[in-house]
Amino acid sequence: MFALQQGSSASKMQRPVVGIIGNAHWINDQYPAHAGGLMNSEAVAEVAHCMPLLIPSDPRLVRVEELMEVCAGFLFTGGRPNVHPEEYGEAETEAHGTFDRGRDAVALPLIRACVERGQPIMGVCRGFQEVNVAMGGSLYPEIRDLPGRMNHRMPPDATLDEKFALRHSVRFTPGGVFHRLFGAPEVMTNSLHGQGIKTAGQRIVIEGWAPDDTPEALYVKDAPGFTLSVQWHPEYKAATDPVSRPLFEAFGAAVRDWAGARRLRPAMSA
Repeated sequence: MFALQQGSSASKMQRPVVGIIGNAHWINDQYPAHAGGLMNSEAVAEVAHCMPLLIPSDPRLVRVEELMEVCAGFLFTGGRPNVHPEEYGEAETEAHGTFDRGRDAVALPLIRACVERGQPIMGVCRGFQEVNVAMGGSLYPEIRDLPGRMNHRMPPDATLDEKFALRHSVRFTPGGVFHRLFGAPEVMTNSLHGQGIKTAGQRIVIEGWAPDDTPEALYVKDAPGFTLSVQWHPEYKAATDPVSRPLFEAFGAAVRDWAGARRLRPAMSA
């Protein structure tokens, strides 16, 4: 009886909101829209146990300060457009691909504000790169063009399962944050990115590398909140994948801790 009552009470508890940064998108190349992958929302809802909320990547529509009040944490997802190289002081070239300047204008200041405030964030693929750029780092436009590097891009004509298949190992700093989180010095991950970290931003600690030494996992040093970010896509089968699940569970726990502390602040200050 107690277990049933406890479950019923828990089901009525309001979940903290995780803002998922969307990408600009065109439907049939004509209708402007904001897009977000379903797998990201599923991972936030089913594994992190938070409520996903898609955020328009347009600074005309949203303000950083308002977003931080509405959401308890933020997931910076992958996306086809890349961070514009002007954001890290370099000129645009054909190799840099396509861009989403609206997302740049929302995501980069939001990351910096969350890091300063201690509000939980997690970066995935492009989001991983955004965290680095937001903290002053730079990116290579195309990893596979560098001597000794692998092709980290997904197979273009493959099925969804083939695109998200495990592609390479990621080794972690012994005893570091990711090693402790996953309980292993090395894991297997998927790989669906073209760009990668060139120089690490201030306070960026890289703790994971692919076999070709491409950075794959990072956090922000001395940040008061959760900042773990990865270059791969943990949202794929997040509920069952042994690497994805603990990452989203840890992120969800951090978001709930933040939301709980925020609810107590008025009473504590009274």
